[in-house]
Amino acid sequence: MADASDADVAATADTAEVAELTALIDEVSIPYEKFTLDNGLDVIVHTDRKAPLVGVAVWYNVGSKDEPAGKSGFAHLFEHLMFNGSENAPGEYFQYLQEIGATDTNGTTNFDRTNYFQTVPTGGLERALWLESDRMGYLLGAVTQAKLDNQRGVVQNEKRQGDNQPGGLIFYELVETLFPAPHPYDHTPIGSMADLDSASMEDVRNWFRDKYGPNNATLVLAGDVSAAEGRRLAEKYFGAIERGPVNNPAEASIPELAENVRTVMRDQVATTSITKYWTVPGITDRELTALTVGAQILGGLSSSRLDNALVRNEQLAVGVSGGNYAFQRVGILTVGAFAKPGVETETVEARLGQLIDQFIAEGPTEDEVRRAATSTVAQTIRGLEQVGGFGGKAVTLASGEVLAGDPDFYATQLETLATLTPAEVQAAMQRWMTRPAMTLILEPGERDSSYEEAASVEGDAADAGEASDEVTVTEVRPAPPLGAGSSLDFPDVEHATLANGMKVHYAMRDAVPATYVTLSFNAGSAADPLDKRGLETLAMTLFDEGTTTRTSQQLAEERERLGANISLGGGFDRSSFTLSALSANLVPSLELLSDIVRNPAFAPSELERVRTQQITSIEQEMKTPAAIAQRMLAPLVYGERNPYGGAANGDGASVGSITRADVTAFKDRWIRPDNGEIFVVSDRPLAEIVGALNVVFGDWDAPAVAKGVKDFSATPQAPDQPRIVLYNRPNSPQSYILGGQITPVDARDETYVDFLNANNALGGNFLARINMNLREDKGWSYGSYGYNQTRENAVAYLVQAPVQADRTGDSLAELIRETGDFLTTRGVTDDELRRIVAAEIGELPGQFETSPDILTAMQNNALYGRPDNYYELLADRYRTQTRTSLDAAARAAIDPDRFVWVIVGDGEKVEPQLEQLGLDVEVIDLVQTEN
Repeated sequence: MADASDADVAATADTAEVAELTALIDEVSIPYEKFTLDNGLDVIVHTDRKAPLVGVAVWYNVGSKDEPAGKSGFAHLFEHLMFNGSENAPGEYFQYLQEIGATDTNGTTNFDRTNYFQTVPTGGLERALWLESDRMGYLLGAVTQAKLDNQRGVVQNEKRQGDNQPGGLIFYELVETLFPAPHPYDHTPIGSMADLDSASMEDVRNWFRDKYGPNNATLVLAGDVSAAEGRRLAEKYFGAIERGPVNNPAEASIPELAENVRTVMRDQVATTSITKYWTVPGITDRELTALTVGAQILGGLSSSRLDNALVRNEQLAVGVSGGNYAFQRVGILTVGAFAKPGVETETVEARLGQLIDQFIAEGPTEDEVRRAATSTVAQTIRGLEQVGGFGGKAVTLASGEVLAGDPDFYATQLETLATLTPAEVQAAMQRWMTRPAMTLILEPGERDSSYEEAASVEGDAADAGEASDEVTVTEVRPAPPLGAGSSLDFPDVEHATLANGMKVHYAMRDAVPATYVTLSFNAGSAADPLDKRGLETLAMTLFDEGTTTRTSQQLAEERERLGANISLGGGFDRSSFTLSALSANLVPSLELLSDIVRNPAFAPSELERVRTQQITSIEQEMKTPAAIAQRMLAPLVYGERNPYGGAANGDGASVGSITRADVTAFKDRWIRPDNGEIFVVSDRPLAEIVGALNVVFGDWDAPAVAKGVKDFSATPQAPDQPRIVLYNRPNSPQSYILGGQITPVDARDETYVDFLNANNALGGNFLARINMNLREDKGWSYGSYGYNQTRENAVAYLVQAPVQADRTGDSLAELIRETGDFLTTRGVTDDELRRIVAAEIGELPGQFETSPDILTAMQNNALYGRPDNYYELLADRYRTQTRTSLDAAARAAIDPDRFVWVIVGDGEKVEPQLEQLGLDVEVIDLVQTEN
């Protein structure tokens, strides 16, 4: 145990000053070496030795803006094909990456670029580069008609999945209005069903030949690799690939509307939204940064002017927005508000317009600009702890090179933020936000615009017969051997005790100058009384809506000045307050956190405002397929009277009944020092952390009232036979299937990891049987999975599958058959066991790359009573697993005959399909359940 001395405490208290923005920016640096191969491939290498990991990113300078007329969606469709195997690696790309132990693996397409990325253990780098180079130079022999047909179906289901969401058709309307044809941005990257239907093998081959040459690509390696080694490997694997045609990405002007456009759409939404859009410059224009800052100040920050006026003071809205879609050639500036239920649209729209005009006329203050800039810089610093993934160092360097012609473009943007003046922001707003705008009103009601369906579903597609799946190898390229594996080095966890008895669990990570602190209390939504479900959610929200010394506006402004994030929540078992602070501003950030935790005001006016927001959010959930299914399945799996048997945020009636006394009682019974512990990951030493924590929490004593106790006496009971509950959601292009059952598994048991790995064969990852069946074999779903819903006092097993509406019955039959076969005649195979164990061991270092990863792991260890080095022990546990042990774990946990299946879809289309399954089907109209 460690404790801080009085000198430590005094020294810490004296340093409570806010760091200058320029000082924060000086801490951001990604040194690199860049070189170009003879075939035109640009290679960038950044060395980061913090862990035995390398982020690999390959970016192609082509996106949907480069698609010719009639070929929309081709860039994205081809991205999918790139994961279906190359000539020397003809299987699923994820299969080979699992063998390496890769994490953060994905590919994305937008208007401007297509990218592929993965983070791999150092020993797997050469294999990863072999894979990336094989699909860059030797792909076409593996692109078969069967694969094209399958991925066309997958992409069309991805489109259906987006279209099926409330407001899912808005972006089509937005793009068509702001960028009318033949503008390069006149269609969305997902493309049209008709164009996807018409994609031929020759189209696909030509796309690859024209766009995917090495001279149109950038390779970035960031992590445990030197520049010399990166050059050697790039030459070895990519050097022989021939140049392709020169691709000149489409130029695009910034169009201007002839006049203001006002469009009204209707959809399954809880309240009306009013959003204004302007076309603005692309990412390399300094004005774009000024506009982005202006949009943050206006509607994006927690302290934004719109939030303060429309939500807090005038209470005309339950939420606001402000931001910038930043593309290479153009941007879309957006500002909007979600009307408070019962408030006239015209009232909110008029006031929104007044506030925008006022902001343009007055301009921002120096403090507002600095707060917005500091928030952005802090977010950048936190993101750069990661070498790969969606926002780490590799992506930062690649995006700068491909979209701005400069890997250091991130530094240019930071410098712009540091020097941006209020006058610049105002001038940019005056230039671009006084031009004609598009105003889009989305009202609650029956969807009045139709989604586009594929010819295959409409029955018009020609029968293509048996599609060939034969692979042609043009050049044999043997896979390099895997290097030595890297074992997980989980940071040492140290423990201390504050002056008031609170335990502190601490780990050091010094990759970035940031500190993460979580105060975790043994509460969560499981602490809610059954007739007051949603109390914990409402109370936790209110902690951040004003203290006895600061208003909610002042809290938001102070966080932004410090570059700090404070998130409140936790889940079913714990209620937590998590601070993400720049270490330079640690002490004042902790002082702010302490004020929020210890001194909430729970003002009656704030209570009513937050109550309205929570009820509106609940109503929106009851219009969103996945949320409907999750809310409806919980009481069927756990039982209505079990603490896990209801939605964490309650329902309209329960939230409406909560009083201020209820909220205060929740705080006194649950959010108290004798019911909590503190978890810290920081680049600062433990003594300094304990000293700072003692300053703000050391004198915090528990109240006199009794500590709360949860009631789990209502034991979950699985039904005696499977059943289906169909929630009728008309006009849904997809059905959302969610099935589940309670299991006898306990997360503290030694066999828990056997159950997890057994599920990795059935449903736990991309290569698992459920997804490979419905997505990769049938093409009926964009993604289908089985997973454990693990809580402190129960573990449920769930299966989810969003599927095209006309295949709902067939898909459910496949899920039932696949699960049944796995548990009886087709258990884990030798190949699955080898792949799963290798992947789980290899992925361990990548799973704990960042401070938030470590912070979460420490909390899970405490929740389930595990040792501090639990994750370091897993590799040996995985090595002892056998087919027999995994099969036994799965068969002891899962019983498909006791599943409850919830389906959210168009009842008229779906119910007849379910009759063939021979199960009881209960049909519920969603209108009956919304209140």
